[in-house]
Amino acid sequence: MLIAVDGPAASGKGTIARALADHFGLPHMDTGALYRAVALKLWRWGGDPSSEFEALRACEDLGVNPDDPELRSEPVGKIASAISAYPSVRAALLDRQREFAAQYGGAVLDGRDIGTVIAPDADAKLYVTASPEVRAQRRVRELMGRGLPAHYADVLLDLKVRDERDSGRDNAPLKQAPDAVLLDTSDLDREAAVAAAIRLVEDRLRAAGKVDAANRET
Repeated sequence: MLIAVDGPAASGKGTIARALADHFGLPHMDTGALYRAVALKLWRWGGDPSSEFEALRACEDLGVNPDDPELRSEPVGKIASAISAYPSVRAALLDRQREFAAQYGGAVLDGRDIGTVIAPDADAKLYVTASPEVRAQRRVRELMGRGLPAHYADVLLDLKVRDERDSGRDNAPLKQAPDAVLLDTSDLDREAAVAAAIRLVEDRLRAAGKVDAANRET
């Protein structure tokens, strides 16, 4: 069983994807962490994010430590958003994501092009979104919760710039797959959003005749 979760930054897709993985007993990949890992490596090198060649070099021998605090920092996030537009960088990370998606038993992946590029044949697809204002509020709370300074106006502007860059790029743009179910989390707290996502995925699996998978519980 393969579940694809897409959406813009701070929409709640990562939280939802992890909850779905726990619920269905599946491995989870945050594909955005791959791009952040490349960005972090480039940043620590002192590399130039405007150079596609340097960004591609940073993809080599890539390791991802999800506990590295700098992985979720705003500077790294901005670099990741910029280098993710490079076709060569996306191509370098493509096989790694598809191999994870193709593993026996299935998986849950979240990102911006899972349902459209990485796993177009996923059994269930969600497109998770929220208004820019709500997403900015969430990101501010997240940053301040980690003891980092954050200003709402700056975060909101940054999210809008990222949205435009992600949806406007020529290679694997951010967009809702035609067969993905839309989940707007603007007015939902974490518990309600997760419950809605589980219900939508289970409905999709039952509609596809995958009753056993839909009824699986951890």
